Amino acid sequence: MRMIFVNLPVKDIEASREFFTHLGFTFNPQFSDEHTLCMIVEENIHVMLLQEDRFRDFINGDISDAAKTKEVLTCLSCESRSEVDTVLARAREAGASGWKPVMEEGPMYGGSFQDLDGHVWELMYMDQG
Repeated sequence: MRMIFVNLPVKDIEASREFFTHLGFTFNPQFSDEHTLCMIVEENIHVMLLQEDRFRDFINGDISDAAKTKEVLTCLSCESRSEVDTVLARAREAGASGWKPVMEEGPMYGGSFQDLDGHVWELMYMDQG
């Protein structure tokens, strides 16, 4: 069975822990320490939030400034339109900034925000019925 680990640089591990905990995420302590948080999205999907100095251990070149440029959009599915709205509201309460307006296109309803480090998170409900 495959797993996916999205790796993102963050400026402040504890601020990121508080932010994503407010959104309802939990962390795997086995793969977390004072420089790294392993955020559980689902059983086989994790986001590794790495303090910038730790992130540098894994890359060549510079860390992009996510507040200025975008290299990835992370989109998470939601079970309902109300879940999209609820998570967006929680993100704003926790300090996120808006990114694009809520959109509705056919069977899709979604919204987005930028986390504390400027990474874009999209939330999408797709009505399969």
